[in-house]
Amino acid sequence: MWSSIPELRPQWLGRLPYRWAWRLQHLRREAVIAGHAPEALWLLEHPSVITTGRRAVADLPDAASLKARGIGLEHTERGGLATWHGPGQLVGYLIIDAARRGIGVRRTVRAVEQGILDWLASQDIDAHRRDGYPGVWVGRDKVCAIGMHFRRGVSMHGFALNLDPDLSAYDLFVPCGIRDGGVTSMARLQGSAPAPVAASEGVGVAVASAVGRMRR
Repeated sequence: MWSSIPELRPQWLGRLPYRWAWRLQHLRREAVIAGHAPEALWLLEHPSVITTGRRAVADLPDAASLKARGIGLEHTERGGLATWHGPGQLVGYLIIDAARRGIGVRRTVRAVEQGILDWLASQDIDAHRRDGYPGVWVGRDKVCAIGMHFRRGVSMHGFALNLDPDLSAYDLFVPCGIRDGGVTSMARLQGSAPAPVAASEGVGVAVASAVGRMRR
């Protein structure tokens, strides 16, 4: 079984509008489900945008107010509540056939978390999981959000790792609906951070490796 699953290869896509990347994910997932395309791990940045998941979010400013600040608003099918994407943040989208790999939803999410943890450890950042909350944390502050959606065992969406973004956007809402924790970044923790394009290879390899190590 495992010899028939190609290695997951990270690919840097640059800075893409959120809606464009969302459409690319849908097309690729349908192709993976149909057996017409391999899995994908795409690394990229977005222009400033707040995204929501399947559940309603009560505390968001309206779209017009956000637009006046240069921030978009997109509603998606992923898990979780509201989060922000923008320059200085490395976003990773995974189109993974978790069913074929025999690892399921929870173990796929856990593999993504582990890849981020491994890369942060290589950068001398002591991060951890937090029980009941997907993502990667330093103390009580989230440094990497994770939210995914699965159809017929194949994922889309993924992670958003804060390298050196403008964290003030998170002041506009309650990130992921979590009131007993904040949001941080690599730059806030260490004083500096690589640009997303510079970090993309190392982060991508770490996440791909963690997914590859996951077994039934």
